[in-house]
Amino acid sequence: MIQTIDDAYFKEYIASTSTPIIIDFWAEWCSPCKQIAPILEELDSEYKESIQIAKIDIDHNNGTTVQYDVRSIPTLLFFKNGENLGRTVGAISKQLIIDKLEHLQLL
Repeated sequence: MIQTIDDAYFKEYIASTSTPIIIDFWAEWCSPCKQIAPILEELDSEYKESIQIAKIDIDHNNGTTVQYDVRSIPTLLFFKNGENLGRTVGAISKQLIIDKLEHLQLL
C-alpha cells in the first residue's frame, strides 16, 4: 500500500528500513502526477516484497521539497538505508521506473 508521508515523518520514514523506497513528490492539481499514479500502484502491488512507495504532497510539505531540490513534478526519489540514490522527473513509463530501480541495484 502506498503511504502518504509529510515533512515531519520524512526523515524517519526513509531511515526506518533497509528496503528500497520510492518517494513520489506530487500535487493534486498536477496532470502528469495523475498519469503516473496508476503505474506506482502497479509497482507497489507487483514489488511489495522488494520496495516501498510513498507520496509526499509538495503543496503541504515545502521543507522536504526544498531540501531535495524538487522543482518539477512528478519527481521520484529513490532511497536505500536513508540515502538518496537517484531521481526521475516527469510522468515516465513503468518500464523506465523498473530500469532505474535495476540501474540503482534496488531490484
